Amino acid sequence: MYFTMLCIRRFEEKAEELYMAGKIWGTFHLYIGEEAVATGACFALRPEDYITSTHRGHGHCIAKGADLKKMMAELMGKATGYCYGLGGSMHIADLEGGNLGATGIVGSAIPIAVGAALACKLMKKDRVVLCFFGDGAANTGAFHEAVNMAAVFKLPVVFLCENNLYAMSFPVQKAFAIPDIAERAKGYGIPGVTVDGMDVLAVYEATKAAVERARQGSGPTLIEARTYRFRGHSKSDKGVYRTKEEVKMWMERCPIRRFRMHLLGEGVPETVLDDLERKAGELVEEAVRFAEESPEPDLTKAMGMVYA
Repeated sequence: MYFTMLCIRRFEEKAEELYMAGKIWGTFHLYIGEEAVATGACFALRPEDYITSTHRGHGHCIAKGADLKKMMAELMGKATGYCYGLGGSMHIADLEGGNLGATGIVGSAIPIAVGAALACKLMKKDRVVLCFFGDGAANTGAFHEAVNMAAVFKLPVVFLCENNLYAMSFPVQKAFAIPDIAERAKGYGIPGVTVDGMDVLAVYEATKAAVERARQGSGPTLIEARTYRFRGHSKSDKGVYRTKEEVKMWMERCPIRRFRMHLLGEGVPETVLDDLERKAGELVEEAVRFAEESPEPDLTKAMGMVYA
């Protein structure tokens, strides 16, 4: 878990550096600060289980076991990327790895997750779908329709809301008339759980229980993981709606630093953790070299990626 969180953090830091250098284009949403959610949740899954992702999906991809080289190549628009360089930062999918894809349309992956869960049930596949979405997506019609359908048919899906307190720049306390997004689960007759999204073990335990429930045929669970993005909504976000004091307070709760202190307290040698940090950095640098040396996409084949 510690190594996975480190890989996500180092990947995002390097990707931000490449974006600022003009080597990555388009809109760009970083996952820095939320590493415990993707890591804890995906560690509760089996390799053959599925996830659906969001526009802030790099962390989900890595936690589900994605190849950093293919991910970096995709961000840099290269032919060796997961989507042959045509998807970019917001649309990475790894079908072989069980990642059904990220999307730039808020809330749109929620019904996709329900459709995948329905398919698993009809085909009698012993698989669970983990659906990541943000607090903003919890106010879309797609959320309500999809959760209702999943509850009615007792589908093997876990809805995980990454509540990072802001939908772009709009605070959750102004967007919801209830204190906990997880309370909405009551309207569909399913369990709702609120968990500390900066604690990787807490996220793991909550997701593990929800996954087991779904796998047993008891239906979905709504998990609200309260977390915080250390960067802006996107690279164009100047963050004027947040105070420096608020950002500092949350950064002091850094999930990686917290888990490191926990592991040291459990007797894990500091040298072991330092070695993992070096290894994560080396893997990211290898990914950058791979991407930079990779060929550009063949544009004559682009239409074949759009139409079946």
